[in-house]
Amino acid sequence: MHWKIDRKVSTITLDNCTTNETMLHHLSDKLSTKDLLLDGEVLHMQCFAHSLKLIMKDDLEIIGGAIEKIRDSVEYWTASPARIEKIEKVARHLHISCTQKLSLDCKTRWNSTYLMLETAIIYKDVFPRVQTRERHYKSLPTNEDWERAIDICGKLKTFYQITEMFSGTLYRASNFYFPKICGIKLKLDEWVKSPNTMIQNMAKKMLEKYEKYWDACHIMMGVAAVLDPRYKMKLVEFYLPLIYGDRSQSKIDEIRNKCYDLLLDYQSRSTISKGSSSCSGGFSMMSCVPGTSDALDFDEMFEQYVASNSVSTAKVTMRLELDMYLEENLLPRTPDFDVLSWWKTNGVKYPNLQKMARDILAIPVSTVASESAFSTSGRSFSSYQSKLHPDTLDTLMCSRSWLWNEAKGK
Repeated sequence: MHWKIDRKVSTITLDNCTTNETMLHHLSDKLSTKDLLLDGEVLHMQCFAHSLKLIMKDDLEIIGGAIEKIRDSVEYWTASPARIEKIEKVARHLHISCTQKLSLDCKTRWNSTYLMLETAIIYKDVFPRVQTRERHYKSLPTNEDWERAIDICGKLKTFYQITEMFSGTLYRASNFYFPKICGIKLKLDEWVKSPNTMIQNMAKKMLEKYEKYWDACHIMMGVAAVLDPRYKMKLVEFYLPLIYGDRSQSKIDEIRNKCYDLLLDYQSRSTISKGSSSCSGGFSMMSCVPGTSDALDFDEMFEQYVASNSVSTAKVTMRLELDMYLEENLLPRTPDFDVLSWWKTNGVKYPNLQKMARDILAIPVSTVASESAFSTSGRSFSSYQSKLHPDTLDTLMCSRSWLWNEAKGK
Protein backbone atom coordinates (compact mmCIF):
# COMPACT_ATOMS: atom_id res chain seq x y z
CA MET A 1 0.00 0.00 0.00
CA HIS A 2 2.94 2.33 0.70
CA TRP A 3 4.00 2.01 -2.95
CA LYS A 4 0.33 1.93 -4.11
CA ILE A 5 0.83 -1.52 -5.63
CA ASP A 6 -2.60 -2.47 -4.29
CA ARG A 7 -4.08 -0.17 -6.95
CA LYS A 8 -2.15 -1.84 -9.78
CA VAL A 9 -2.96 -5.52 -9.22
CA SER A 10 -4.81 -7.19 -12.10
CA THR A 11 -4.37 -10.91 -11.32
CA ILE A 12 -2.47 -13.06 -8.84
CA THR A 13 -1.13 -16.44 -9.99
CA LEU A 14 -0.90 -19.05 -7.24
CA ASP A 15 -0.55 -22.78 -6.69
CA ASN A 16 -4.04 -24.14 -6.05
CA CYS A 17 -3.44 -25.24 -2.46
CA THR A 18 -5.64 -24.43 0.53
CA THR A 19 -3.08 -22.14 2.16
CA ASN A 20 -2.83 -19.90 -0.89
CA GLU A 21 -6.60 -19.78 -1.31
CA THR A 22 -6.97 -18.67 2.32
CA MET A 23 -4.25 -16.04 1.87
CA LEU A 24 -5.93 -14.72 -1.27
CA HIS A 25 -9.26 -14.46 0.56
CA HIS A 26 -7.66 -12.32 3.28
CA LEU A 27 -5.80 -10.26 0.70
CA SER A 28 -9.01 -9.61 -1.25
CA ASP A 29 -10.54 -8.01 1.84
CA LYS A 30 -7.72 -5.46 1.88
CA LEU A 31 -7.91 -4.61 -1.82
CA SER A 32 -10.49 -2.15 -3.09
CA THR A 33 -12.79 -3.83 -5.62
CA LYS A 34 -12.94 -0.63 -7.67
CA ASP A 35 -9.20 -0.99 -8.32
CA LEU A 36 -9.51 -4.64 -9.48
CA LEU A 37 -10.44 -5.88 -12.93
CA LEU A 38 -14.18 -6.57 -13.11
CA ASP A 39 -14.42 -5.98 -9.33
CA GLY A 40 -12.01 -8.83 -8.60
CA GLU A 41 -13.78 -11.43 -10.75
CA VAL A 42 -10.54 -12.50 -12.45
CA LEU A 43 -8.15 -11.90 -9.54
CA HIS A 44 -7.15 -15.53 -8.96
CA MET A 45 -5.23 -17.33 -11.72
CA GLN A 46 -4.18 -20.92 -11.06
CA CYS A 47 -0.60 -21.99 -11.78
CA PHE A 48 -0.68 -24.25 -14.84
CA ALA A 49 2.58 -26.09 -14.17
CA HIS A 50 1.45 -26.92 -10.63
CA SER A 51 -1.88 -28.22 -11.94
CA LEU A 52 -0.03 -30.47 -14.41
CA LYS A 53 2.18 -31.71 -11.60
CA LEU A 54 -0.87 -32.80 -9.56
CA ILE A 55 -2.30 -34.51 -12.63
CA MET A 56 0.92 -36.43 -13.27
CA LYS A 57 1.07 -37.64 -9.66
CA ASP A 58 -1.99 -39.85 -10.27
CA ASP A 59 -0.51 -40.84 -13.61
CA LEU A 60 2.66 -42.24 -11.99
CA GLU A 61 0.64 -44.26 -9.49
CA ILE A 62 -1.25 -45.97 -12.30
CA ILE A 63 1.67 -46.69 -14.64
CA GLY A 64 4.14 -47.66 -11.91
CA GLY A 65 3.30 -51.37 -12.00
CA ALA A 66 3.11 -51.45 -15.78
CA ILE A 67 6.75 -50.46 -16.24
CA GLU A 68 8.27 -52.23 -13.22
CA LYS A 69 10.28 -54.77 -15.25
CA ILE A 70 11.74 -52.01 -17.42
CA ARG A 71 12.68 -50.02 -14.32
CA ASP A 72 14.28 -53.14 -12.76
CA SER A 73 16.22 -53.77 -15.97
CA VAL A 74 17.55 -50.22 -16.10
CA GLU A 75 18.46 -50.37 -12.42
CA TYR A 76 20.36 -53.63 -12.95
CA TRP A 77 22.34 -52.49 -16.00
CA THR A 78 23.28 -49.10 -14.53
CA ALA A 79 24.37 -50.48 -11.15
CA SER A 80 28.09 -50.59 -12.05
CA PRO A 81 30.49 -49.29 -14.72
CA ALA A 82 31.19 -52.85 -15.83
CA ARG A 83 27.52 -53.56 -16.56
CA ILE A 84 27.14 -50.24 -18.37
CA GLU A 85 30.16 -51.09 -20.53
CA LYS A 86 28.76 -54.57 -21.27
CA ILE A 87 25.30 -53.38 -22.42
CA GLU A 88 26.77 -50.54 -24.50
CA LYS A 89 29.16 -53.00 -26.18
CA VAL A 90 26.22 -55.21 -27.20
CA ALA A 91 24.30 -52.11 -28.39
CA ARG A 92 27.20 -51.08 -30.65
CA HIS A 93 27.38 -54.62 -32.01
CA LEU A 94 23.67 -54.30 -32.96
CA HIS A 95 24.38 -50.87 -34.54
CA ILE A 96 22.28 -49.09 -31.90
CA SER A 97 23.43 -45.60 -30.98
CA CYS A 98 24.72 -45.21 -27.44
CA THR A 99 24.63 -41.41 -27.39
CA GLN A 100 21.74 -41.60 -24.93
CA LYS A 101 22.77 -43.33 -21.72
CA LEU A 102 20.44 -45.50 -19.68
CA SER A 103 19.45 -43.75 -16.46
CA LEU A 104 17.22 -44.84 -13.60
CA ASP A 105 14.26 -42.62 -12.83
CA CYS A 106 13.31 -40.94 -9.58
CA LYS A 107 9.79 -42.11 -8.68
CA THR A 108 8.71 -38.64 -7.51
CA ARG A 109 9.87 -36.88 -10.70
CA TRP A 110 7.70 -37.94 -13.60
CA ASN A 111 9.95 -36.37 -16.23
CA SER A 112 12.73 -38.75 -15.20
CA THR A 113 10.31 -41.66 -15.74
CA TYR A 114 9.59 -40.36 -19.24
CA LEU A 115 13.31 -39.91 -20.02
CA MET A 116 14.09 -43.39 -18.63
CA LEU A 117 11.43 -44.98 -20.86
CA GLU A 118 12.47 -42.96 -23.89
CA THR A 119 16.04 -44.24 -23.63
CA ALA A 120 15.13 -47.78 -22.59
CA ILE A 121 12.96 -48.16 -25.70
CA ILE A 122 16.05 -47.44 -27.83
CA TYR A 123 17.78 -50.38 -26.04
CA LYS A 124 14.71 -52.63 -26.43
CA ASP A 125 16.51 -55.21 -28.62
CA VAL A 126 19.64 -55.14 -26.50
CA PHE A 127 18.13 -56.52 -23.29
CA PRO A 128 17.38 -60.05 -24.69
CA ARG A 129 20.95 -60.30 -26.01
CA VAL A 130 22.62 -59.34 -22.74
CA GLN A 131 20.40 -61.78 -20.81
CA THR A 132 22.25 -64.66 -22.49
CA ARG A 133 25.52 -63.27 -21.10
CA GLU A 134 24.36 -62.41 -17.60
CA ARG A 135 22.78 -65.22 -15.56
CA HIS A 136 21.86 -62.91 -12.66
CA TYR A 137 19.68 -60.73 -14.88
CA LYS A 138 16.09 -61.90 -14.24
CA SER A 139 13.92 -58.89 -15.18
CA LEU A 140 13.68 -59.13 -18.95
CA PRO A 141 10.59 -57.16 -20.10
CA THR A 142 8.04 -58.99 -22.25
CA ASN A 143 6.72 -57.73 -25.58
CA GLU A 144 3.57 -56.67 -23.75
CA ASP A 145 5.71 -54.63 -21.32
CA TRP A 146 7.36 -52.83 -24.23
CA GLU A 147 4.05 -52.14 -25.93
CA ARG A 148 2.76 -50.54 -22.72
CA ALA A 149 5.99 -48.60 -22.31
CA ILE A 150 5.82 -47.20 -25.86
CA ASP A 151 2.19 -46.20 -25.34
CA ILE A 152 2.90 -44.57 -21.97
CA CYS A 153 6.02 -42.82 -23.27
CA GLY A 154 4.03 -41.25 -26.09
CA LYS A 155 1.47 -39.90 -23.60
CA LEU A 156 4.13 -38.56 -21.22
CA LYS A 157 5.95 -36.85 -24.09
CA THR A 158 2.98 -34.53 -24.66
CA PHE A 159 3.06 -33.35 -21.05
CA TYR A 160 6.85 -33.22 -20.91
CA GLN A 161 7.09 -30.82 -23.86
CA ILE A 162 4.27 -28.57 -22.62
CA THR A 163 5.55 -28.46 -19.03
CA GLU A 164 8.93 -27.29 -20.32
CA MET A 165 7.16 -24.46 -22.18
CA PHE A 166 5.17 -23.41 -19.12
CA SER A 167 8.00 -23.42 -16.60
CA GLY A 168 11.43 -21.88 -16.45
CA THR A 169 13.27 -18.69 -15.69
CA LEU A 170 11.96 -16.78 -18.73
CA TYR A 171 8.26 -16.65 -19.62
CA ARG A 172 6.29 -15.89 -22.76
CA ALA A 173 3.34 -13.51 -22.93
CA SER A 174 0.03 -15.16 -22.01
CA ASN A 175 -1.26 -15.18 -25.62
CA PHE A 176 1.05 -18.16 -26.25
CA TYR A 177 -0.75 -20.60 -23.95
CA PHE A 178 -4.38 -20.91 -25.10
CA PRO A 179 -3.68 -23.44 -27.91
CA LYS A 180 -1.52 -25.45 -25.49
CA ILE A 181 -4.19 -25.83 -22.81
CA CYS A 182 -6.75 -26.64 -25.54
CA GLY A 183 -4.39 -29.24 -26.98
CA ILE A 184 -4.10 -31.00 -23.61
CA LYS A 185 -7.88 -31.01 -23.19
CA LEU A 186 -8.33 -32.60 -26.62
CA LYS A 187 -5.61 -35.18 -25.93
CA LEU A 188 -7.20 -36.24 -22.64
CA ASP A 189 -10.63 -36.49 -24.26
CA GLU A 190 -9.05 -38.73 -26.90
CA TRP A 191 -7.21 -40.93 -24.39
CA VAL A 192 -10.39 -41.54 -22.38
CA LYS A 193 -11.68 -43.46 -25.43
CA SER A 194 -8.51 -45.56 -25.75
CA PRO A 195 -9.01 -49.35 -26.12
CA ASN A 196 -6.15 -49.77 -23.63
CA THR A 197 -7.83 -50.03 -20.21
CA MET A 198 -4.79 -48.71 -18.35
CA ILE A 199 -4.53 -45.62 -20.59
CA GLN A 200 -8.27 -45.12 -20.29
CA ASN A 201 -8.20 -45.21 -16.48
CA MET A 202 -5.15 -42.96 -16.41
CA ALA A 203 -6.84 -40.41 -18.70
CA LYS A 204 -10.07 -40.37 -16.65
CA LYS A 205 -8.19 -39.45 -13.48
CA MET A 206 -6.11 -36.85 -15.28
CA LEU A 207 -9.13 -35.32 -17.00
CA GLU A 208 -11.03 -35.02 -13.72
CA LYS A 209 -8.28 -32.83 -12.26
CA TYR A 210 -7.59 -30.96 -15.46
CA GLU A 211 -11.26 -29.92 -15.77
CA LYS A 212 -10.86 -27.85 -12.57
CA TYR A 213 -8.00 -25.86 -14.09
CA TRP A 214 -9.77 -25.59 -17.46
CA ASP A 215 -12.97 -24.19 -15.91
CA ALA A 216 -11.00 -21.64 -13.88
CA CYS A 217 -8.63 -20.29 -16.53
CA HIS A 218 -9.57 -21.05 -20.14
CA ILE A 219 -11.67 -17.88 -20.53
CA MET A 220 -8.85 -15.50 -19.56
CA MET A 221 -6.39 -17.47 -21.68
CA GLY A 222 -8.89 -17.13 -24.53
CA VAL A 223 -9.01 -13.36 -24.02
CA ALA A 224 -5.20 -13.28 -24.18
CA ALA A 225 -5.33 -15.19 -27.48
CA VAL A 226 -7.85 -12.70 -28.88
CA LEU A 227 -5.36 -9.92 -28.10
CA ASP A 228 -2.84 -11.54 -30.45
CA PRO A 229 -3.37 -9.83 -33.85
CA ARG A 230 -2.21 -13.00 -35.60
CA TYR A 231 -5.20 -14.96 -34.23
CA LYS A 232 -7.92 -12.72 -32.71
CA MET A 233 -11.17 -14.71 -32.43
CA LYS A 234 -10.10 -17.26 -35.06
CA LEU A 235 -8.08 -19.37 -32.63
CA VAL A 236 -11.02 -19.50 -30.19
CA GLU A 237 -13.42 -20.31 -33.02
CA PHE A 238 -11.13 -23.15 -34.15
CA TYR A 239 -10.49 -24.91 -30.82
CA LEU A 240 -13.77 -24.59 -28.93
CA PRO A 241 -15.90 -26.44 -31.52
CA LEU A 242 -13.37 -29.31 -31.31
CA ILE A 243 -13.83 -29.39 -27.53
CA TYR A 244 -17.53 -28.58 -27.08
CA GLY A 245 -19.10 -29.62 -30.38
CA ASP A 246 -22.67 -28.32 -30.72
CA ARG A 247 -22.35 -26.32 -27.47
CA SER A 248 -19.36 -24.34 -28.72
CA GLN A 249 -21.15 -21.14 -29.80
CA SER A 250 -22.16 -20.19 -26.25
CA LYS A 251 -18.57 -20.80 -25.10
CA ILE A 252 -17.19 -18.64 -27.93
CA ASP A 253 -19.67 -15.87 -27.03
CA GLU A 254 -18.55 -16.14 -23.41
CA ILE A 255 -14.97 -15.26 -24.34
CA ARG A 256 -16.09 -12.52 -26.73
CA ASN A 257 -18.34 -10.96 -24.07
CA LYS A 258 -15.51 -11.13 -21.54
CA CYS A 259 -13.40 -9.07 -23.95
CA TYR A 260 -16.14 -6.41 -24.12
CA ASP A 261 -16.63 -6.43 -20.33
CA LEU A 262 -12.91 -5.97 -19.70
CA LEU A 263 -12.63 -3.24 -22.31
CA LEU A 264 -15.57 -1.35 -20.81
CA ASP A 265 -13.89 -1.66 -17.41
CA TYR A 266 -10.72 -0.07 -18.81
CA GLN A 267 -12.76 2.67 -20.46
CA SER A 268 -14.48 3.55 -17.19
CA ARG A 269 -11.09 3.71 -15.43
CA SER A 270 -9.75 5.98 -18.16
CA THR A 271 -12.76 8.29 -17.82
CA ILE A 272 -12.38 8.47 -14.04
CA SER A 273 -8.64 9.16 -14.24
CA LYS A 274 -9.22 12.10 -16.58
CA GLY A 275 -11.76 13.54 -14.21
CA SER A 276 -15.44 13.90 -14.83
CA SER A 277 -16.36 16.78 -12.61
CA SER A 278 -17.78 18.67 -15.55
CA CYS A 279 -20.46 16.04 -16.05
CA SER A 280 -20.90 14.82 -12.50
CA GLY A 281 -24.19 16.60 -12.13
CA GLY A 282 -25.43 15.60 -15.58
CA PHE A 283 -26.96 18.01 -18.05
CA SER A 284 -30.25 19.77 -17.38
CA MET A 285 -32.26 21.40 -20.13
CA MET A 286 -33.33 23.99 -17.55
CA SER A 287 -29.98 25.64 -18.14
CA CYS A 288 -31.10 26.33 -21.74
CA VAL A 289 -34.20 28.16 -20.68
CA PRO A 290 -33.76 31.94 -20.98
CA GLY A 291 -33.81 33.70 -17.66
CA THR A 292 -32.51 30.75 -15.60
CA SER A 293 -28.91 31.95 -15.70
CA ASP A 294 -27.46 35.38 -15.10
CA ALA A 295 -24.75 34.84 -17.71
CA LEU A 296 -25.97 32.49 -20.41
CA ASP A 297 -23.03 30.65 -22.05
CA PHE A 298 -24.24 28.28 -24.78
CA ASP A 299 -20.72 26.99 -25.47
CA GLU A 300 -20.39 25.88 -21.85
CA MET A 301 -23.85 24.29 -21.92
CA PHE A 302 -22.95 22.38 -25.08
CA GLU A 303 -19.83 21.00 -23.39
CA GLN A 304 -21.99 19.83 -20.47
CA TYR A 305 -24.42 18.19 -22.88
CA VAL A 306 -21.64 16.28 -24.68
CA ALA A 307 -20.10 15.19 -21.37
CA SER A 308 -23.43 13.94 -20.01
CA ASN A 309 -23.91 11.72 -23.06
CA SER A 310 -20.35 10.34 -23.08
CA VAL A 311 -21.03 7.91 -20.24
CA SER A 312 -24.11 6.41 -21.89
CA THR A 313 -22.25 5.90 -25.18
CA ALA A 314 -19.08 4.46 -23.59
CA LYS A 315 -20.08 0.86 -24.20
CA VAL A 316 -20.94 1.58 -27.84
CA THR A 317 -17.57 3.30 -28.30
CA MET A 318 -15.71 0.35 -26.81
CA ARG A 319 -17.69 -2.08 -28.95
CA LEU A 320 -16.66 -0.13 -32.02
CA GLU A 321 -12.99 -0.14 -30.96
CA LEU A 322 -12.96 -3.90 -30.36
CA ASP A 323 -15.03 -4.63 -33.46
CA MET A 324 -12.67 -2.56 -35.60
CA TYR A 325 -9.72 -4.55 -34.23
CA LEU A 326 -11.45 -7.90 -34.82
CA GLU A 327 -12.58 -7.00 -38.34
CA GLU A 328 -9.09 -6.18 -39.58
CA ASN A 329 -7.12 -8.89 -41.36
CA LEU A 330 -4.93 -11.22 -39.31
CA LEU A 331 -1.21 -10.54 -39.29
CA PRO A 332 1.16 -13.18 -40.75
CA ARG A 333 2.07 -15.87 -38.20
CA THR A 334 5.83 -15.33 -38.09
CA PRO A 335 7.80 -17.03 -35.26
CA ASP A 336 9.70 -13.85 -34.31
CA PHE A 337 6.54 -11.74 -33.90
CA ASP A 338 6.61 -9.58 -30.74
CA VAL A 339 3.03 -9.04 -29.58
CA LEU A 340 4.02 -6.53 -26.88
CA SER A 341 5.89 -4.35 -29.36
CA TRP A 342 2.91 -4.47 -31.73
CA TRP A 343 0.55 -3.15 -29.04
CA LYS A 344 3.08 -0.52 -28.04
CA THR A 345 3.07 0.93 -31.55
CA ASN A 346 -0.71 0.63 -32.05
CA GLY A 347 -1.81 2.49 -28.94
CA VAL A 348 -2.99 5.53 -30.89
CA LYS A 349 -5.36 3.41 -32.95
CA TYR A 350 -6.60 1.28 -30.04
CA PRO A 351 -5.90 3.30 -26.86
CA ASN A 352 -8.09 1.32 -24.45
CA LEU A 353 -7.33 -2.05 -26.02
CA GLN A 354 -3.63 -1.25 -25.62
CA LYS A 355 -4.06 -0.71 -21.86
CA MET A 356 -6.00 -3.95 -21.62
CA ALA A 357 -3.39 -5.89 -23.64
CA ARG A 358 -0.58 -4.48 -21.49
CA ASP A 359 -2.09 -6.12 -18.40
CA ILE A 360 -3.66 -9.29 -19.81
CA LEU A 361 -0.60 -10.34 -21.84
CA ALA A 362 1.59 -9.93 -18.75
CA ILE A 363 -0.39 -12.44 -16.65
CA PRO A 364 2.03 -15.12 -15.36
CA VAL A 365 0.57 -18.48 -16.30
CA SER A 366 3.00 -20.41 -14.10
CA THR A 367 4.84 -19.75 -10.84
CA VAL A 368 6.80 -23.02 -10.84
CA ALA A 369 10.51 -23.06 -11.68
CA SER A 370 11.63 -25.59 -14.30
CA GLU A 371 13.49 -27.82 -11.86
CA SER A 372 10.42 -28.31 -9.63
CA ALA A 373 7.74 -28.48 -12.32
CA PHE A 374 8.24 -32.22 -12.77
CA SER A 375 8.37 -33.19 -9.10
CA THR A 376 5.31 -34.84 -7.55
CA SER A 377 6.69 -34.56 -4.01
CA GLY A 378 6.31 -31.55 -1.73
CA ARG A 379 8.81 -28.75 -1.29
CA SER A 380 11.34 -29.19 1.50
CA PHE A 381 13.91 -26.89 3.11
CA SER A 382 16.81 -27.89 5.27
CA SER A 383 17.42 -26.15 8.59
CA TYR A 384 20.35 -24.37 6.91
CA GLN A 385 18.23 -23.04 4.06
CA SER A 386 15.47 -21.80 6.35
CA LYS A 387 17.95 -19.69 8.35
CA LEU A 388 19.48 -17.79 5.46
CA HIS A 389 19.56 -14.02 5.92
CA PRO A 390 17.17 -12.10 3.60
CA ASP A 391 20.09 -10.27 1.98
CA THR A 392 21.76 -13.61 1.23
CA LEU A 393 18.57 -14.96 -0.32
CA ASP A 394 18.26 -11.80 -2.43
CA THR A 395 21.85 -12.20 -3.64
CA LEU A 396 21.37 -15.89 -4.48
CA MET A 397 18.17 -15.22 -6.44
CA CYS A 398 19.79 -12.40 -8.45
CA SER A 399 22.89 -14.49 -9.12
CA ARG A 400 20.76 -17.39 -10.31
CA SER A 401 18.89 -15.13 -12.72
CA TRP A 402 22.10 -13.62 -14.11
CA LEU A 403 23.73 -17.03 -14.57
CA TRP A 404 20.66 -18.41 -16.38
CA ASN A 405 20.58 -15.44 -18.72
CA GLU A 406 24.29 -15.75 -19.41
CA ALA A 407 23.92 -19.49 -20.13
CA LYS A 408 21.07 -18.79 -22.54
CA GLY A 409 23.00 -16.01 -24.26
CA LYS A 410 20.58 -13.24 -23.28
